[in-house]
Amino acid sequence: MTTLTLPDVTLAPMLPVLLTLLGAVAATVLGFFVPRRTVAIISLLTLALSAVSMGTLWDRGLSAFGGSLQADNAAIALGMVLLLGSAIAVLVSLDTAGRARLNFPEFDAVLMFAVTGTLVIAFSGDLVTMLIGLEVMSLSGYVLATLQDSRESEEAGVKYFLLGATGSAILIYGIALVYGATGSLNYAGIAGAASGLAVQNGPLLVAGALLLLCGFGFKVALAPFHQWTPDVYGGSPTVVSLFLSTVVKVAAFAGMLRVFSGALHNAPAWLDVLAVLTAVTLVVGNLAALFQTNFKRLLAYSAVAQTGFLALTLLGRPETGGPALAYYLLVYTLTTAAALAIVAALQRTEAGLEISDMRGLYYRHPGYAAALSICLASLAGLPPFAGFMAKYMAFQAAFQNGYAWVAVVAALTSIAAFVYYMRVAALLFLPDRTPAREYPGTRTATTFSVALGVVGVTVLGILPNLAYAWVAYPGIWTSLAGT
Repeated sequence: MTTLTLPDVTLAPMLPVLLTLLGAVAATVLGFFVPRRTVAIISLLTLALSAVSMGTLWDRGLSAFGGSLQADNAAIALGMVLLLGSAIAVLVSLDTAGRARLNFPEFDAVLMFAVTGTLVIAFSGDLVTMLIGLEVMSLSGYVLATLQDSRESEEAGVKYFLLGATGSAILIYGIALVYGATGSLNYAGIAGAASGLAVQNGPLLVAGALLLLCGFGFKVALAPFHQWTPDVYGGSPTVVSLFLSTVVKVAAFAGMLRVFSGALHNAPAWLDVLAVLTAVTLVVGNLAALFQTNFKRLLAYSAVAQTGFLALTLLGRPETGGPALAYYLLVYTLTTAAALAIVAALQRTEAGLEISDMRGLYYRHPGYAAALSICLASLAGLPPFAGFMAKYMAFQAAFQNGYAWVAVVAALTSIAAFVYYMRVAALLFLPDRTPAREYPGTRTATTFSVALGVVGVTVLGILPNLAYAWVAYPGIWTSLAGT
């Protein structure tokens, strides 16, 4: 007589994900009865409750569904960054959704479904759970990119869908090959099998790992899989670009960290391939940004370049690369979200601002000009802002694991980054006698979001241990595979 085994369903580790899902359902249902602004505030409340529930899970190491969902400290650290970026996107939308023709509750519903998918990725304990989260996030992202009734938005959404679907297909093929080589979809099972793999299964595992790397390359915008990024970020509504360039990127890197620094840490070949892709991404992203005339598009290529710096951390050992990546993702989210929030607040059209439009911004909006200059300095990696420490940790992680040449490429391309970031920063403070080109009006929620980002990158630059001591908590990253 067979015994029925009940699934390991534990509510506590699922609660952060369930709360964001509840926010998505609430936005879907309540949108018929209450104004969109009320729906957005409810979404913010559920994000806050999800963050509180994550805090209660710290250092408890809980899991559900037989380890398919892992509420370990790594998931909580990355999940907090995801919730922060999501909250900033919702706050900015309070001021800009009407102008962007997104002032309807479906926007909040789809965004909250996307957040749910990102958290599933961060909390995943096996490749199937990770894939489910990735597809929920991706499908929601495709819809977000097309929600605005404009040709540019529709074109951005179609490009995002076609190339994103290609990336997902490659990812699924990689998962199939990894399963064929190791006989497991669980991160811990894959890690154990990879360390003692039979010789005949080695090529299969290498092929699977490389396909997974290509699939994730599409999601995080590693060159040469980055072609969709400038068109999608440039054509989407700016508040959607903010979400895609921060929250979605953080989630994709969380998946890469889980898979490569955890499950496939002992697999051969992928590290050297990632090193080449990282170097190419650094060169392509930074050089392309040099020739942009539209500020929003410059930030899109900047996001590609920042992907290269973030990927440096994955070249390091988990105990050094893990905390470096988490710290960098936090700093990147605060900085990029604040910069795009300023663009969303000031632009008259969704095409964004031309770089020439930034001239003399200090004399029209001194607070925003000062904030944007700090964001640009942090993205360029200038002290005393947090971008400097984030890049230093990324360089150190790659250098200590034998990838000094990639760190050298990163340092050289940082010169190009300094040029295009500081060119815009200098224009902000030059006198300009032409009429103001910015959108007039109040921007209370956006101003709060910008202030949060600027204060964050300044304080974390001066006192990096406020965040780094948390993400470098003992044992977080050495147990990524659940072993």
